[in-house]
Amino acid sequence: MVDQRREKLDRIERDFSLPVAMSDVGSFLDSPWADDLTWVVPAIPVHFAFQWLLHELEKRGRAERLPVPESVDAQIPNPYRAPGGSLCASFATFICPDTCSEPDDFCTATKGPRRGNLFEDLGRISVPGFDVIVTRSRQLAPGVGGYPVSSLQSALQQISEKQEGCCLIITSCRCHGVIDALRWECSQRV
Repeated sequence: MVDQRREKLDRIERDFSLPVAMSDVGSFLDSPWADDLTWVVPAIPVHFAFQWLLHELEKRGRAERLPVPESVDAQIPNPYRAPGGSLCASFATFICPDTCSEPDDFCTATKGPRRGNLFEDLGRISVPGFDVIVTRSRQLAPGVGGYPVSSLQSALQQISEKQEGCCLIITSCRCHGVIDALRWECSQRV
């Protein structure tokens, strides 16, 4: 558990016996503690993968947030534009139960067949001039999702391989996703 507040960490350590580190998450991921086996379970109301990628890209060049193109809304289920600029997508038109285990073939709330995998659908978004980078979030426990640091590093590599361009950065599980956009320009031309 990573947090900047000592009082929160003391409680987590005492009540759950989990390892803790007093740090902001970005600094923690830069540290030797974060290896390919580390899993990120965002518990903050921001698109963490997107924010981390912006942070990392700024070390290599220029990266800036762009508005998600409006043409994306028509390509996703139940679009919702969040106040911070992220575009959210969901197969659900209801609040999902906290105990959802994200089974392969049915919805735990409706008991009906699953509509597919949203992370695959979002990977097929097409916007001229934009690459699409999807980080899949996986269920680690009912209602708890995350992804390995290696997924973030893979996304960073995909973006960094291009000297410049625009990307849609997506994090998604089987049913829900969040989308942000950025423009990238490498400071060192090859």
